[in-house]
Amino acid sequence: MGRKGKKPLAILIPALLSLASVSLQAADVPVVSDEANRIAQETIIVDGHIDVPYRIHRHWEDVSMATQRGNFDYPRARQGGLTAPFMSIYVPASLDNSEESTAVAHQLIDLVEAMVYRSPDKFAIAKSVADVKEQFKQGLISLPMGMENGSPIQGSMENLKTFYERGIRYITLAHSLSNHIADSSYDLRRQWHGLSPFGKKLVVEMNNLGIMVDISHVSDEAFYQAVEISKVPVIASHSSLRKYTPGFERNMDDTMVKKLGENGGVVMINFGSSFVSKETQDWRANYTKQKNKLIDEVGKDSPLVSEFDETFRAKNPYPYSTLSQVLDHIDHVVELIGIDHVGIGSDFDGVGDSLPIGLKDVSTYPNLIQGMLDRGYSREDIEKVLSGNLLRVWSDVEKYAATH
Repeated sequence: MGRKGKKPLAILIPALLSLASVSLQAADVPVVSDEANRIAQETIIVDGHIDVPYRIHRHWEDVSMATQRGNFDYPRARQGGLTAPFMSIYVPASLDNSEESTAVAHQLIDLVEAMVYRSPDKFAIAKSVADVKEQFKQGLISLPMGMENGSPIQGSMENLKTFYERGIRYITLAHSLSNHIADSSYDLRRQWHGLSPFGKKLVVEMNNLGIMVDISHVSDEAFYQAVEISKVPVIASHSSLRKYTPGFERNMDDTMVKKLGENGGVVMINFGSSFVSKETQDWRANYTKQKNKLIDEVGKDSPLVSEFDETFRAKNPYPYSTLSQVLDHIDHVVELIGIDHVGIGSDFDGVGDSLPIGLKDVSTYPNLIQGMLDRGYSREDIEKVLSGNLLRVWSDVEKYAATH
């Protein structure tokens, strides 16, 4: 007979570990005060990068209503106070150097326009800082657009002008591969050693038209060249800091952050765990190493390979980053170059199930605000991070273009 009321250790230990994990997660999510909620609702919140268009391009959902999938929909955005998410017009690097890249970009812009057409009482296209401010007064969620990957430009300044006319207000020069504009931080091939000859001309023309230059994703050399050429501040629409992820070139090192500050630009912190935490970077490296080892041993078509993800994660739970770690990135930018040069670029809908504890979707900006309040930030400073800094840069870009 078993001992009545006792559970075997084999059952009890996993249960205790699960409870401990829940407890740790809860500890990193602050109790949101009325003040934090007021700030969220009374302040324009600009998020530099949300991948809604590509998400609904692949699997259609009406985001004007609550959705089961994804990190963004209208009810959650309202709950979190989000009022100006930059819709990412993301074109995969696999389409580089093809007409399809340009076509996909236009299709994604069509989808953003369709969001507004279907729900004009909820959304509005924003092509200027004035649009964002006016639409905020009207109670609408502004949908400015940024192009992630300059591939759709296809070496044509006419294409650039067309995309500007359709509402593109920043361009991430490259994505995961080197393209005809710039080298990518993810691509070992450095064919241009920075920007291509066309890329250098493109930065000038972007300045003249009024399109912000986004240096997220590009190589370090491309970053420095873009900053040198641009006559106005540049942005990193969704990048975090290499200080906390050593060796991860996709993030910015301290020297680059200081250069961005001298330029007057803004680094908008990416929430994805692999952008925030070295532990997550190490987990990903081990995952890749173990999977490649298994493929070498049993072949890529083995059932063991198809089951690898589930098996590996069961033994090695994914180490989600935390709200506190995201705040550390914000703090470090402030320490290096001041409060006027940091914003938020969550990468919601673009980083899968890797978002930090406490920042899982667009309803959670009050958690971030509360975290900043708890660290002693004033309301004025918080408002700069939420939108003031990015709107300043955008305004500078608009003013320069108006005279060129």
